Amino acid sequence: MPRKIRQLIADLEQAGFVNRGGKGSHRNFEHPTGGRVTVSGQPGQDAKPYQEKEVRRRIAAIQP
Repeated sequence: MPRKIRQLIADLEQAGFVNRGGKGSHRNFEHPTGGRVTVSGQPGQDAKPYQEKEVRRRIAAIQP
């Protein structure tokens, strides 16, 4: 079962990413160390596999 967009957003915020806004259903998250990722979709929608993979990859990239 795919995760929801709201769960991806919660993972990003827990990892220290800050929502820098966006246009429409897009949200741009930025980490103080320079990592960036865009998540699109309404919070209740199922996340696409590529979105889940990208969020995991960006979170792993900022870990020391």
